[in-house]
Amino acid sequence: MASVRAKAATGATVVVAVALVAAAVLMLVALRSQLTEQVDLRAEVTARDVAGQLATGTEFGDLDLDGSSGPVQVLDADDDRLLAVTSGLEAISGTESGAVRVADPSSADPGRPGDPPRDPDDDDDDDDDDEDARRLGPGEVDEDIDFVTGEATVAGASAAYRFAVVEVTTPAGVETVVFAGAPLDVEQAAVDSVRTSMLIGIPVLLAVVAAVTWLVTRRALRPVEGIRREMAAITHSADLSRRVPEPATHDEVGRLAITTNETLAALEASVERQRRFVADASHELRSPIASLRTQLEVGQAHPDLLDLPGAVHDTVRLQELAADLLLLARLDAGEQPVAGRRVDLTALVREELAAREPLVAGAGLTVRAELDGVTVAGSKGQLARVVGNLCDNALRHAVATVRVSLRSEDGQAVLEVADDGTGVPADQRERIFERFVRLDDARSRDAGGAGLGLAIARDVALRHHGALTVRDAPGGGALFRLVLPVGREEGDDT
Repeated sequence: MASVRAKAATGATVVVAVALVAAAVLMLVALRSQLTEQVDLRAEVTARDVAGQLATGTEFGDLDLDGSSGPVQVLDADDDRLLAVTSGLEAISGTESGAVRVADPSSADPGRPGDPPRDPDDDDDDDDDDEDARRLGPGEVDEDIDFVTGEATVAGASAAYRFAVVEVTTPAGVETVVFAGAPLDVEQAAVDSVRTSMLIGIPVLLAVVAAVTWLVTRRALRPVEGIRREMAAITHSADLSRRVPEPATHDEVGRLAITTNETLAALEASVERQRRFVADASHELRSPIASLRTQLEVGQAHPDLLDLPGAVHDTVRLQELAADLLLLARLDAGEQPVAGRRVDLTALVREELAAREPLVAGAGLTVRAELDGVTVAGSKGQLARVVGNLCDNALRHAVATVRVSLRSEDGQAVLEVADDGTGVPADQRERIFERFVRLDDARSRDAGGAGLGLAIARDVALRHHGALTVRDAPGGGALFRLVLPVGREEGDDT
């Protein structure tokens, strides 16, 4: 398969070749037409000069024909008899007669201006004369001029001529036709010179165009080849920290290199995130599995020492962690909530708060809820996980009170969950949404937390075209704010 350089060079050469050939043909046609007009003008001047002499009564033998630029023939309009001719004319073609010598000089007398016109009854073809009435009177020159192309030999030199044809009637009534020629050798020489120049210049110009296009394309694509080589090296080495070279130019190739490096950086970050995720997940899974195994082994060896509640607790913790990891994997795979489904967010919040009433009572906390009727579009299961994670987080950090509010604001559902704990430091407010991240206080108060709840909550909010942020609560502590689009489409609540 041809390279891009070859295709570009070929395409440019073909386009330029077509344009040049078309321009050359048009220029040759225009040049030939213009030069032919100039030759016709010279022939017309000569023909009108001779016709003028005849119209004023100059005898055929006294006509000034040698001063013309080409051969001149004066023929009788009735029988094509040669009446006058340029001296030195040896052969002629293209006119109405090939005669080059006046056969009977005495018959070539146009008559004096005072002589009576020639009687048409003396002609042999009386019927023809009656049919073709004379249009020109004595001493008149026809204004219409025709042109013919022919050849002539003058003084041994043959050449092509352009003949101007003029009809004129002498004062004696003799109808004549004047053929005055102008040479075409200058016109042909000019056209041949231009044609030769084009035949030589066009291929040279096309070769230059092809070479320049090849070199320019090669220079333009050189950074692309560098990008390709580096990408191939990255693919073989699996080293995502490498970057492709970025050319100094700010053209499409430069932007391609920048975009490629941005893609590599995003890919490196994604791979690193996945690697860290696997390592953290392995670490988090190791603790409950090891604890559960130890309890089972002790129970197997000493049934009376089996800590059944502890085993159940570790099993539940392991189950919850596995569920969180599965949900994160589905979110990372791009799972989106089913479009068109509506969820009663108010009822969902009440259900999650009701499920945690035993925990609230056991911790001696107070939950204050202000809930307006709000419906959103999305997945009920995923949104329940978000609300539950926010409530669990607030209950873990609250000292005495947890405040939950739900309202509709500017076409959006706003859920705020606040506690009266120590709050989140400003420099940690984005970090707490990372996976497996637990602040020291959280770790000390709840050793069972894996640091996935807030990460899952933010990912689900983003999948629902919403946002989850944290800031200081008005009475101290942390306030988590969940914003979701209000649902307007009918659908299933499940």
